[in-house]
Amino acid sequence: MLLSFRKVYREETLLNVIKSVTRNGRSIILTAVLALILVYLFSIVGYLFFKDDFILEVDRLPNETTLPEASESLASEFLYSDVCRVETGENCSSPAPKEERVPAEETEQDKEHTCETLLMCIVTVLSHGLRSGGGVGDVLRKPSKEEPLFAARVIYDLLFFFMVIIIVLNLIFGVIIDTFADLRSEKQKKEEILKTTCFICGLERDKFDNKTVTFEEHIKEEHNMWHYLCFIVLVKVKDSTEYTGPESYVAEMIKDWLISRAPPVRCGAELAAFRRGKGRKKGDGENSRREGPLGNAHK
Repeated sequence: MLLSFRKVYREETLLNVIKSVTRNGRSIILTAVLALILVYLFSIVGYLFFKDDFILEVDRLPNETTLPEASESLASEFLYSDVCRVETGENCSSPAPKEERVPAEETEQDKEHTCETLLMCIVTVLSHGLRSGGGVGDVLRKPSKEEPLFAARVIYDLLFFFMVIIIVLNLIFGVIIDTFADLRSEKQKKEEILKTTCFICGLERDKFDNKTVTFEEHIKEEHNMWHYLCFIVLVKVKDSTEYTGPESYVAEMIKDWLISRAPPVRCGAELAAFRRGKGRKKGDGENSRREGPLGNAHK
């Protein structure tokens, strides 16, 4: 079981299915509370006005206290033979006629009232009403048009169908589906960013269209994110007394949780272009002097 949960945690798609319910859990819970309130109100109305319509078919357990067939046949034969002796004076040798037994499966299903108390009405409406496609009207008795409460019963069934089945339940499903769609869009956006943007310096793919270095060469050789990860791991496992200058600075930033504030690192090709005076803009010199420790380590 633990391995199954670990599989769900490692698989992003399965994790998004769980997040689609938990991310907007407050909205789902409040909508469910609204559904329970409506069920309670409809149960009160049903208990006051339509108590006799809550008649459901039930399958009762078979009675296990019946006598065996052999004993019944012996008793019937004995009684029948006595009757023959009394009436005709002769010993009847013919067997007694056996009554035809109707299988239990062919008997009509029993019916019982399920709204004798308010609690039973709530349980019936909650259990059968929410699970039925047409609402609570699908499980109640079908009224006749000549009954005085026929119009009220029709309104009762329609209101439950529209308010609970169509609106409230679809609100819950809509929140879950919209959340899952947002999570899927976020996942696709992240994948698109990783494919078209350098993870280290943030330069996009189109910035390398007219450069001597392509985007693929840049992310594999100049700004390979795994090289930077290995450098951070080296700083963590290396003895602090053996740090170089850049390693000491990076270790200090990691300790103070300031690694996210490091300025963007320019790629080597762009820095070379800046040194030759191509494409230099106002303020780029200052940004070049403020390179982060990862950039110094890269050089």
